[in-house]
Amino acid sequence: MPFNPELCRNESEVESKLIVQYLLPQLGYTPETWHQEVAFGNIRLDFLAFAAQVIPLVLDANSPLSVVMEAKSPKQNLNNHIPKLRHYLTSLNVRYGLLTNGKEIRIYEKFQNDVQLVFQCNGKDVEEKIDQITGLIGRENLKEWQVIDDLDIQVSNDNLNLEVKRQHSMKIIAVYHNKGGVGKTTTVVNLAAALRKKGKRVLVIDLDSQANTTFATGLVKFDDEEFDDIKDSNIRHILESGDFYPIEEVARKSQFTNPEISVVPSHISLMNVENELIQNEDSKTMLAQKLDTIVEQYDVVLIDTPPSLNLYARIALITADYLIIPSDLKPFANQGLLNVKDFLKKINAYRKYPLRKPPVEILGILACKISTNNQFVKHTLPKRLDTIPKRYGFEIMDTVIYERDDLAKCAEKTLMIGDIEVADPVSVLDFKPDSTAAQEFELLAMEVLQKTGLI
Repeated sequence: MPFNPELCRNESEVESKLIVQYLLPQLGYTPETWHQEVAFGNIRLDFLAFAAQVIPLVLDANSPLSVVMEAKSPKQNLNNHIPKLRHYLTSLNVRYGLLTNGKEIRIYEKFQNDVQLVFQCNGKDVEEKIDQITGLIGRENLKEWQVIDDLDIQVSNDNLNLEVKRQHSMKIIAVYHNKGGVGKTTTVVNLAAALRKKGKRVLVIDLDSQANTTFATGLVKFDDEEFDDIKDSNIRHILESGDFYPIEEVARKSQFTNPEISVVPSHISLMNVENELIQNEDSKTMLAQKLDTIVEQYDVVLIDTPPSLNLYARIALITADYLIIPSDLKPFANQGLLNVKDFLKKINAYRKYPLRKPPVEILGILACKISTNNQFVKHTLPKRLDTIPKRYGFEIMDTVIYERDDLAKCAEKTLMIGDIEVADPVSVLDFKPDSTAAQEFELLAMEVLQKTGLI
């Protein structure tokens, strides 16, 4: 039966008319060798097809080669679904993934702990390209690859070490929204604490001249600017000089969580040097260059950003591998997503040339500072969550961070030094480990670790 992409008006029709009625039969899959709506833990696959029938349905290193097929609405941008497909393939040890919205068809291949695009065509061209698709993910082709893979089961120690090193390479995550007051700093510091408590070595970088993260991690232990011990060594100095101020020298230990984390502080003087740094092209990549020298020292780097489209936000996104976009889902925050999308296009163009770096991978919109009102959670919140992917093309993260008293109280703790009261904040995981707020950040940490391939 020929395929007509014009007949696919929604995700359900992409599944039925493209995948079930056309692709699976053309690729040689019989009903007993493919499965729909397959669940593995918290992973939900649209389709999973095997080179050979598998009973019971198990995925491990010895499973016959398989292919995941994910269908999206024709209105969806496939780029937004690549991180999730990567997570599926790497977590489940599946070699190939097909991603389609009817208008476009892509095939990705798992490579160690990442994926590579190996085929792409328009939906209207699928019939003339079917031989190429079959050559990659056709059932008979996968059977041939199974024989080859059976011979490669014994992996050399060198390759094994390479895999382990790649799997545990440092991940740099920017937390950014150009709308202020959406919970960026709260997200950064408590996510950092949650990741640290899961045994990850964490570095936090404050790239906002307001220095909220520097305050939130308890590094400001002075009540008078005369005793300011941050002004002479902070993120500004890292960006200004390529020869001096390595990250190890500027980063400070913060005991706002136990075990402690490292923090590169910011300072209000950062705003005074923006124009000067703009004139220096190297400043855009200076942070990335210096982070390259400490990749063995940390597992995760979290960058807090200013709520703007300025140079420092640009530096954060140029440096990062991944992006979390916190949002309270209110109208102004939603409208700001259009600015974020346009800003990312410019950043990714710069990353591609001259830097030759891949685009920033968006982990998703993190619903933050969400009201706990029962009626809001039951009726309004689902509608707001549903709006984001449909209207703005961003995926929503699974975790939701609600507005809770414990989050405010742990940030407001103080300490008396002599007769001076100074801020002494702690993470919510240290303030009330069993609280709902702490559990939410533990869930967020697990989601981040899964999506970045650190577990």
